[in-house]
Amino acid sequence: MQHRIAQFLVLIPLVLFSTSGHSQAEVWDLWKQPGVHAIMRHASAPGFGDPEGFTLGNCKTQRNLSTAGREEARALGKAIRSQGVQLTAIFSSQWCRCLDTAQELNLGKVQALPALNSFFQGRGSSADQTTALKEHLATLKPGDKVLYVTHQVNTTALTGVYPDSGEVVLFRSSPTGEITVIGRLPSP
Repeated sequence: MQHRIAQFLVLIPLVLFSTSGHSQAEVWDLWKQPGVHAIMRHASAPGFGDPEGFTLGNCKTQRNLSTAGREEARALGKAIRSQGVQLTAIFSSQWCRCLDTAQELNLGKVQALPALNSFFQGRGSSADQTTALKEHLATLKPGDKVLYVTHQVNTTALTGVYPDSGEVVLFRSSPTGEITVIGRLPSP
């Protein structure tokens, strides 16, 4: 009985990962295709939500990346470079844990995009920000390949995926704003 439980526990990550129907190598190749963009949840930041006294632009008042989170972001950036994914832009939430994740990736200039700001704990509007993000997606050119660094709630609102910290969700956006998830890459 214990052997069967152990076999089941080993298979859980494989089943969860394969929900996209692609191997990890295939997902990396998908990311290189035209029209495929990525949205990721910031790397590991211990805790939940933000503390009382949160102030945008003041990292001392926010929940921030752990040392492990910074290492995760650097490892992901290294993996993206080694896989040959050529990003044309990186956009981030204005929250410090997202900006720090984007910077630690070391993939290029990071631009703040308020549509990516968290709306958890009543700090914004899911509908308004998701609409603004879709409007932003509609402005992209065919040769663009963009990475968005944001929060769980924003990723879920856009894609329907509840990502782990540091997880990357690959998607396509139609001219009418429909989002199709095509793959997922777990945090390194």
